Amino acid sequence: MNNKSIIKGFLFPTLLQITVVAALVGILKAKGYELGYNSFLGMVFIIFGGVSSALWGVFYQIKYNAKRPLSILKDFFDIKQSIKIYAVVLVFLFMDFCSVIVSKGFKIESLLILLVLFFKAIVFGGIEEIGWRYSFQPCLEKKIPYIAATIITFLCWSIWHFLFFYIDGSIEIVNVPYFLLGLLTNCFIFSALFAYSNSLWICVMTHALINTLSQITVNDNALIGNIFKVVCICFACFLFHVSKRKRI
Repeated sequence: MNNKSIIKGFLFPTLLQITVVAALVGILKAKGYELGYNSFLGMVFIIFGGVSSALWGVFYQIKYNAKRPLSILKDFFDIKQSIKIYAVVLVFLFMDFCSVIVSKGFKIESLLILLVLFFKAIVFGGIEEIGWRYSFQPCLEKKIPYIAATIITFLCWSIWHFLFFYIDGSIEIVNVPYFLLGLLTNCFIFSALFAYSNSLWICVMTHALINTLSQITVNDNALIGNIFKVVCICFACFLFHVSKRKRI
């Protein structure tokens, strides 16, 4: 498998699909249409743009890795992982949200709402892992070093996100430096977890948990948060190299 296959089978069609959706949204907005989450047409565009990375990740796995859809679905919900792997996820979550914990910045209204947010985050977030960690980055890592592969994934994922933010109408309220640092950190976390566990589910779950915890965060300490994001990246690099030694 070469990098041309992942570009042709995943990256190009993923970015093309979300770019076409963003362009249509731009045209309709210019004509005065109200889009976003408050309109049916807006939701259609949000869904069609949002599923692009998962859709083409599935396509790539079927065409180039000869995976069956049921096999991908099984990997997506394969919760039977070792306690050690779940413990590593908890370590990452603690470091990533250490500043919020210190600031007592979580607002939890009820466990039911928390569960609803988590399952929503699996659909609107976790499914992205089928494309970026399950398909795209592992293919890059066969040809280039881990850190370079993660940065390339980060750049492509950033473009995808900003196009999506334009589609859902949140582009104007995004704190770009804060978002990009968080996205870079997540790229390292998810890629290291996939290398360590070889589990799509672990990436999906962690992605959904991070999105959920971010949604209930009302206060944090920016300095502590930034320091621990760097710590997360360093730990992710360490975990990847531990995983690499295990495979040798």
